[in-house]
Amino acid sequence: MWLVDDGNPRSPRTQEQTIMATFVPAARVDRIRESPSVAAAQRVRELKAQGREILDLTVGEPDFDTPDNIKSAAITAINTGQTKYTAVNGIPPLREAIAARAASRTGIQYADNQITVGGGAKQVIFLALMATVEAGVEVIVPAPYWVSYPDMVLAHDGTPVIVQCEESDNFLLTAEALAAAITSNTKWVILNAPGNPTGSVYTREQLQAIAEVIEANPHVSVLVDEIYDEINFGDAPIASLLQVAPHLRDQVLVTNGVSKSHAMTGWRLGYGLGNSGLIGAINKLQGQSSSCPSSISQAAAVEALTGDQSFLTESVRSYRLRRDLSARLLSTVPGLEPVVPQGAFYLFVNCAALIGKQTPGGTVIESDQDLVLYLLDEASVAAIQGSAYGASPYFRISFATSEAVLEKAAAQIAAAVQRLS
Repeated sequence: MWLVDDGNPRSPRTQEQTIMATFVPAARVDRIRESPSVAAAQRVRELKAQGREILDLTVGEPDFDTPDNIKSAAITAINTGQTKYTAVNGIPPLREAIAARAASRTGIQYADNQITVGGGAKQVIFLALMATVEAGVEVIVPAPYWVSYPDMVLAHDGTPVIVQCEESDNFLLTAEALAAAITSNTKWVILNAPGNPTGSVYTREQLQAIAEVIEANPHVSVLVDEIYDEINFGDAPIASLLQVAPHLRDQVLVTNGVSKSHAMTGWRLGYGLGNSGLIGAINKLQGQSSSCPSSISQAAAVEALTGDQSFLTESVRSYRLRRDLSARLLSTVPGLEPVVPQGAFYLFVNCAALIGKQTPGGTVIESDQDLVLYLLDEASVAAIQGSAYGASPYFRISFATSEAVLEKAAAQIAAAVQRLS
């Protein structure tokens, strides 16, 4: 709440100090953490500002520039006056493009009132949880998880139910673990594949088993985050839950966007497809918050979804080479065991063998966070600890950077690890 100052100065505090002293955040703010990935990126910026050369492997975005055809579509939109408010759920050409992509991928036809467009898939997920989660509601979050899932649930008074997924299961949620975690209070289960931070992908058989659990629990919905589905290192397209169980369409919210696939993170454009009642609630919330997504970003997204797709082929080829390079180099470092991903652009590295080791300064490495801090100080390499994703002892690096940077980072990590005793 805000406390009104009576205008009588009692101390020489500045106006900013007065505001900070009288502002009390709502309890929901205290329940959630600052995003670990955002915090890591900020720490890297601070060190670079001090003159340190830091090899930053924390960034969860493509290092490629947005393709020229997409930029041109945005420029055309500006030059032709497409700079006004749009419908809350996006411009018709974009909704048509989203519906066409969904139909091609799953065979399901979505109507206008079953599509929402937002300022990134992250916003769509946040609003979906805002529309459905309150005190007493449980959301099943498989771990390792994207850092924001549990805190989004907490922000809306819900309870994140963390289900640990083992490396032996490729870090994927099993049907048995899902069934065991469901209660009468369960509203959602979140599936992210390819996943951040692991890059793991579900097979059709695994999805079919999960679908059978959902069928047996009609009060449970599935939030499917497919933001990395185009960054796929397999020979076949990545399977979707709705491909194997289209009859569950009213229990499934699919979220996606153009940020990762088309190097458009800063354009902030994502979308969701699902039950018309849920989509209507999301649109109502967006109408009272951001009103609508950026009109320019929407025009760019239409081109991303319907225009030349050669960028996808070329970028995935580069990511695959970088994946193989970084996995090969780190696998030669004693004590590190990288888990080779099937999609996305992250390498999740098992560092259990280094826990308990001692730094040259005599400090004991007691956790993956200690190791990440050691690598930052000793190797000038920035990574993110596995505990931020609900899984220890691991750390995550992004290989969405040049091969030269990956080679240099691996060499510096190897040298720093060698100095442990």
